[in-house]
Amino acid sequence: MDEDTAPGKTEPGQADGDLAGVSETVEDAAAETLADRVFFVFSGLSSVWFAIVLFQASLGWRHVWFLVVFWAALAYLVLPRLHRIFTRIYLPDYFIGRSRTSDGLLGDPVNVAFLGSAPQVHTAMSTSQWTLADPVTLASSWHIVSSTLTQRSYDEAPVSPLFLFSRQQDFAYQQEVDGNPGKRHHIRFWKAPPGWLLPGGIPVDWLAAGTYDRAVGFSLFTLQITHKIEASIDVERDYVVQSVLAAAPESSLTLIRDFSTGYHSRNGGGDSIVTDGDLPIVDLSALKAGGGPAMAQPAQKKRRPLPTLLGGIMVLGRGMSSLVLAATFMALSTDEPAMIQAFGDSVAGLDLRTVIIPGAVGLAVFAVAEFTVAWFIFRGGNRARVVAMTLGAGSIVVQFSNVLSGGDAISFNTTLVSFSLDILLILALSSERSRTFARRQTGSLRHPKPLKPVLSGNQ
Repeated sequence: MDEDTAPGKTEPGQADGDLAGVSETVEDAAAETLADRVFFVFSGLSSVWFAIVLFQASLGWRHVWFLVVFWAALAYLVLPRLHRIFTRIYLPDYFIGRSRTSDGLLGDPVNVAFLGSAPQVHTAMSTSQWTLADPVTLASSWHIVSSTLTQRSYDEAPVSPLFLFSRQQDFAYQQEVDGNPGKRHHIRFWKAPPGWLLPGGIPVDWLAAGTYDRAVGFSLFTLQITHKIEASIDVERDYVVQSVLAAAPESSLTLIRDFSTGYHSRNGGGDSIVTDGDLPIVDLSALKAGGGPAMAQPAQKKRRPLPTLLGGIMVLGRGMSSLVLAATFMALSTDEPAMIQAFGDSVAGLDLRTVIIPGAVGLAVFAVAEFTVAWFIFRGGNRARVVAMTLGAGSIVVQFSNVLSGGDAISFNTTLVSFSLDILLILALSSERSRTFARRQTGSLRHPKPLKPVLSGNQ
């Protein structure tokens, strides 16, 4: 995920105390149905089979380029979904001083806390010569990739999403080093839920995770291309605090010794982490908030998540394929030589129109149904999402049964393309972002319930 404004994300400059998104994200977790869980696990198991099929296809010299496709599928589809399934089982769902990646892995540690309003935080960071990071979009993602490859500066480069309290960071700040987007100081901020206290009963308004990106490399756990962080995260923590205190003399500092000493070994990319576990709390409540560029940004409308968009496009493409096939069949029904050429001499003299025409009509009806489902998916229809996943799962089960019964193996010359699209469709629409968007759009989350105790830092 989606990829992509996450549920509950507050925009820079949003008034302090607007925490509707926090309640919504808690209700999002409760809104997961049995069907969501089934499709989530089914997509993970199917993606493993998909990776095996791609690996087998890559063994032939003529398809050696499939090795690249195999790596991409393994790194960005299979391993992330498997991690997401297993981390739901073995990782605690309460505050342990660690953020989590979109794949459910433990991310960067929480190593700074702040007291103050959103305008005060933005003023302090901008005054300290930190730059507000762009949100993650297709355009910004391409910009950072091209900037990294060409070694061109990108001061506002986006940072990958990390999650705390079941929601993505509210915003992030960074400082580029030597004009190289591959190296940068950066820190993510999360608004604490209302009434939430640190272990020991200490109130804070914001939690943050500051780390230093030293290079670009491969993730140890997912094999994805990602930034690699410096192991000694205390150096970055102290750098953030010192820069804010120097630029905002009205601020003050309180230090909690040995706040977090467990769960520290590696982050979500597999990078080693070394820390003393201390947590500085920077009090910005006496700071006069100014109106810098960060505060001038208007709140953005929640966007349709990328997985939902991709899922709808694939359903639309499936409908288009059915419509083209229906038109082809109708054309054959009026051309007997073409029918013989398409189906062989054995059909000569047979009235195939009694079969082809009804088949073409059926395909046309199916295409219209697919267009309708795609339209409702784009609008956030939850039933349409479930219907699309059901059709994709049915197609995968049929192909799997065919292979087990001795039929043709899935390959580039048979059904690999359609099989791949079915897998991608279910992976996209069963994602948490797609599910949350659909259920919120259909009204199931319009009345958020009170926060559950699971978010309490005292547990």
